[in-house]
Amino acid sequence: MSKEVKTKEKVNMDPKYITTLTVTLLVTCVIVAAALGLVNKVTAGPIAAANLEKTNAALASVFQEASAPEFPEMEVTEEMAAAAGSFSTTVQNVYEAQDGGQLIGHAVKIVASGSQGSIEMVVGIDAEGTVTGVSIVDNAETSGIGSRVMENENGVLDQFAGKSAADGTLTVGSNVDAISGATVSSKGVTAGVNGALAVAGVIG
Repeated sequence: MSKEVKTKEKVNMDPKYITTLTVTLLVTCVIVAAALGLVNKVTAGPIAAANLEKTNAALASVFQEASAPEFPEMEVTEEMAAAAGSFSTTVQNVYEAQDGGQLIGHAVKIVASGSQGSIEMVVGIDAEGTVTGVSIVDNAETSGIGSRVMENENGVLDQFAGKSAADGTLTVGSNVDAISGATVSSKGVTAGVNGALAVAGVIG
């Protein structure tokens, strides 16, 4: 008993159709990329301006006792970057903290890892190497959980004031208290403070 074998018919694609489809897809990709680039360009300025405003507020916050505060920016050296990196943090900016032209300490703008992304903060350190305060500039922590740390609930940020390198490495559960349910966020801030103290140690 013979079986009839059916063969599939070849589908002939029109070369012009393929060319048109390719060109259309290419043009679409170019338009989308250009649109995204334009959006980024338009929003980059306002985002940077907002971040600068928050940074200036954070600088003033960590040196509240200064009557005429100024924060001239310093160059971030390789040694500073390496010191921050030893705590898995990234130093963005370093400032002298001056009051009426007198050096009273330094401020370090540093980035650490949180539970949902980066935590950007400013840490103030006086001339004796003691933390004067911690202020959050930007973060993406979960609302109602990690955000409680960012908002200084129960003074979780205030506890760093008075800490110094003499206390050894700051560690959640040892010499730093965490917010219940937000341990990762607490550890992120703690790493940032450790990194800032290390940077200050390089400055001397």
